[in-house]
Amino acid sequence: MIFEHSKPQRRALIGYLVVACLAFATAVQAQSVYPNRPIKLIAPFPPGGTSDVLARLIASKLGEGLGQTITVDNRAGASGNIGHEAAAKSLPDGYTLLLSNSSTVVTNPHLFKKLPFDPIGDFTAVSMVASAGQVLVVHPSLPVTTLAEVTAYAKANPGKLNFGSGGKGIQSHISGEMYKSAVGVNIVHIPYKGTIQAVTDLLAGQIQMVFSDMVPAMPHIKSGKLRAIAVTSLQRSPALPDVPTISEAGIPGFESGVWWSIVVPKGTPAEIVNRINSELGKIMQMADVREAYARVGVTTQHSVPSKVAETIRAESPVMAKILKAAGVEAE
Repeated sequence: MIFEHSKPQRRALIGYLVVACLAFATAVQAQSVYPNRPIKLIAPFPPGGTSDVLARLIASKLGEGLGQTITVDNRAGASGNIGHEAAAKSLPDGYTLLLSNSSTVVTNPHLFKKLPFDPIGDFTAVSMVASAGQVLVVHPSLPVTTLAEVTAYAKANPGKLNFGSGGKGIQSHISGEMYKSAVGVNIVHIPYKGTIQAVTDLLAGQIQMVFSDMVPAMPHIKSGKLRAIAVTSLQRSPALPDVPTISEAGIPGFESGVWWSIVVPKGTPAEIVNRINSELGKIMQMADVREAYARVGVTTQHSVPSKVAETIRAESPVMAKILKAAGVEAE
């Protein structure tokens, strides 16, 4: 069937096609010269913590590699959900990146009945960028220096030891629950709005122990204000080489930690994802980056994009089992 158009209609149609072609050409050109303006990296936790430290280091190095300024946007709150939601709703143009983490994308689906984002469906993964264990620290007033002594004290004083965490379901909470289950002790969980706040109360003697990220604990360990008992990774931390692992200290195979990845909104062009992945691969090989990571007890990581979703799917049922055993239900 042939449709005839009037001259005004033909002119309008031609004009529409010209505009569409120009828009397409502009989009293609924008991708080919990516990036041509500043980029934002969302860090979903408060300033001062490990996520913030990593975000600023990655932003600096990645900005150099891409030839553009990358600013860190701290979007803290709701155990990382706020920052993830903001990233998920951003344009998929490569100008919004997110430093995601396992606490939010592996644990939160089992803590919240409804998340404002889909951990896999709303994002395109770029690469793993870091992993880390934690360190069990106690207040110096507690008469213990080893994990065995912590366990013995807890068994002799059931319900009298409090362990703080960065919040319900945060890795510092998970580590504590794993320890409780492994040795059969009754210690009380006290959730805070961030591990830094938990460490602050530990320093004040309000609680007795914290499975802490390295960043907030390290200065106080070095100053003697906190006592390091053991680390939760399978290998000793380069930041605390003299501190044994929990596995070494009496619970064989014990491992608890967190990982971070860079992701972008779903639909971000593959060529942009690949460009960022390539730059991250170079960054993670840099000696100064490895040294900076080691100082805060973190190990550099780099992976193919698919590794992120694969890891989420593998760890999710394991986390569900741990939380169920701890009596933690979604709210």
